[in-house]
Amino acid sequence: MPSLKRITPRPFRLPLRGALRWGKASELAALEHVLLEVELSDGSIGRAEIPPRPTIYGETLGTVLAALEYLSPQLLGLEVEDTTAIQRVLNSFPNNLTTKAGLDIALWEAWAHSEGQTLWQVFEPHQPKVQVSYILGIADETEMLADAAAAYEAGVRVLKVKVGRDLQGDLFRIAALKERFPDMALYADANEALSPEEAPAYLQKWAGAGLLYVEEPLPIAEILARKRLRQTAILPLIADDSAFTLRDLWREIQLETYDILNLKPARTGYTQTLEMLALNRAEGKKAMVGSQALSSFGAYQTALMAFQEGVSEPCELAFHLKAEGGFCTFPPLKEGWLYWEDLAQCRFDPQAFERYALNT
Repeated sequence: MPSLKRITPRPFRLPLRGALRWGKASELAALEHVLLEVELSDGSIGRAEIPPRPTIYGETLGTVLAALEYLSPQLLGLEVEDTTAIQRVLNSFPNNLTTKAGLDIALWEAWAHSEGQTLWQVFEPHQPKVQVSYILGIADETEMLADAAAAYEAGVRVLKVKVGRDLQGDLFRIAALKERFPDMALYADANEALSPEEAPAYLQKWAGAGLLYVEEPLPIAEILARKRLRQTAILPLIADDSAFTLRDLWREIQLETYDILNLKPARTGYTQTLEMLALNRAEGKKAMVGSQALSSFGAYQTALMAFQEGVSEPCELAFHLKAEGGFCTFPPLKEGWLYWEDLAQCRFDPQAFERYALNT
């Protein structure tokens, strides 16, 4: 069996058309990520996109590089099919979620290539198409409507709207979106911005405004408050920050705090994502697949999980539309849907990547 021969991180910077704002004060103006490349002893290559998020996971470009420097000596020489040994190394290193996820995804792709296949061939779809959503950050009306219009023109028909800084401002923006795009479905992401006392009133207003559901309205530490809020059944609750890992998900299932799970392969890799999806499915829960604000290449690798059994809700596979360029041609959306057969054409473009690579 081929073994892991080389691990190479390549930082890159991809500008955005406009800043993404969320939560109380977070803002993202460019994708400053890492393209991770692994090579096996037979020459097979696998790649993945690592998105450091200091305010979410406590990871920076520097910590990603340091974590890879620490993990590489333990992984090099392991057979790519010895998943038990590989996962033992990753699981023995706490936190550093996107770094470990990138390693997992890159190893999956390297293994696929060693078998003469692509990831698209490895992950057979459970459904032929998935509905796609676009993440709409907090902005003034003009900027917000322009961003939504660009997404609509690209075929998006579902928006995930960042909320929670100002209730009246939220309602104003939602109403403006409803008026401008009457056939666009909307749901909210509060990024833990509400308190247990104010959350019911906010959710009542958002439900009245026609939103489908809300993601993480309360701080993660407010576990019992989340359970009580879900019991009100004002809006279905999406678990995201509260279910970073399989262990987190098991806790949330036991406490019955959510209705829909937002899975993000960029922080859980493929191995743990599939395990979490299976557990979620066994519990009869709904699921969506989320983006960690990725380039078109990361969107492609994320999209492969969106077609797996148990994924039922719109998936965040359109953030790359906000980027100024990319190094993987993502297929067009068709009236809000992404089709599995179209993903077969996605390829990493090494020449295009060099335009965004950083010298470190």
